[in-house]
Amino acid sequence: MLRKPLIRILVSAALLTVLIFSIATPALAFDGRSGDTVTIPAGEVVNDDLYISAQTVVVDGTIKGDLVAFAQTITINGTVEGDLIAAGRDIIINGTVKDGVRIAGATLLLGEKATIGSDLIGAGASLEARKGSSIGQDAVFAGGQALLAGDIVRNVNVAAGSLELRNAVGGNVKADVGRSDQGDSNAPGIVIPGSSIKVPSVKPGLTIDPAAKIGGTLEYTTSKQLNIPAGVVAGKVTYGEPKDNEVVPQPTTTELLINGGLNIVRTIITLLLFGLLLLWLFPSFIKTTTERIKAAPLPSLGWGIVHIAAFFFALLIIPIAMLVGGIASGLLTLWGILGAVLFFGLLAIFALVVSFALAIGFVAQIIVSILGGKLILAGIQPEMAENKYWPLVIGVVIYAILIAIPFLGPLVWCAVALLGLGAVWHFGREMLAKKPAAV
Repeated sequence: MLRKPLIRILVSAALLTVLIFSIATPALAFDGRSGDTVTIPAGEVVNDDLYISAQTVVVDGTIKGDLVAFAQTITINGTVEGDLIAAGRDIIINGTVKDGVRIAGATLLLGEKATIGSDLIGAGASLEARKGSSIGQDAVFAGGQALLAGDIVRNVNVAAGSLELRNAVGGNVKADVGRSDQGDSNAPGIVIPGSSIKVPSVKPGLTIDPAAKIGGTLEYTTSKQLNIPAGVVAGKVTYGEPKDNEVVPQPTTTELLINGGLNIVRTIITLLLFGLLLLWLFPSFIKTTTERIKAAPLPSLGWGIVHIAAFFFALLIIPIAMLVGGIASGLLTLWGILGAVLFFGLLAIFALVVSFALAIGFVAQIIVSILGGKLILAGIQPEMAENKYWPLVIGVVIYAILIAIPFLGPLVWCAVALLGLGAVWHFGREMLAKKPAAV
């Protein structure tokens, strides 16, 4: 149903936000450098981790620890003895990174003398590893295209529209690439406005140069099976078609009926359990919201739309407020305040996402189901309509059947969600508007 993908998306967004800030949090304990251009000149040695935010970053010297950099153009000509974590438009590595590299940008380039001691994990429009460069362990890339001409000691894992291998890979290669039967092999390369890097032209799909060497297995997914040059792959070659080329068997009518019936049963059980819990814990809330919908259904629909708009607006504003607060605290080196800003911002996002997911996924449907059950029982068995539980049971069963009907189901779900959210929004406004009783 529509509610399940929405809940998954919201929860995933919250988890992704937590992950991003958990990775970025260690930077709070260290000083950094900022400005339009930050340069570490040749001969300078930074004996600690270095954090940089600028328009242009050039490292010609040596950094004994990690380097975390955010800029339009980042160029590493010297040595980073720890990890490199960078994001920008252009990221160029001509020197040495003794540990791992984690980079994201429009254009990523490993020059002829680039040396990476551990893994390279990158994401962007284009990755080029020129001949002479080396990666000490694995190379992982996701993005538009990749041209790998430098040596990679272990494995390669690429998900992109285009991939060309001209290098020696010591381990396995796994490539999930675009359609090799589309595009022009003589088309110009990707053009990034303002970029200082000339992006190479890579043929759509997978291309393997006869001079390349793969020491392990090759597993690739593309629309067209390739003729792999002899002697290139030492291990087994496995080809798979893209999922959009696979023929998915259509379920039979019996299978559709069985699955539909099971979905109805699952919906009924879930809403009944959650509804009983709400009736037990918050009976006045249920009574107030159902009466609100009954008295003013059209305004409830309108307030439901406002509720959704307010949720997404808050979801946008909170990260912006966190960013502004973080930048201000960082410029003033108030690390304690910065930690509080991040903590309470993440807590607010988590609470917002969870509460909205519960409201639209369960509470709204239970409120409207109880009201529907009361209205139906009022015309059949008026005494049962005043029962605490029968309206919930009748309403949930009918609602579960309605949303299982093709075409009608999504419309019913949307209407119910808006009505329920509108009632919840109005209830919240009334609670906030109430003033403490005079003593």
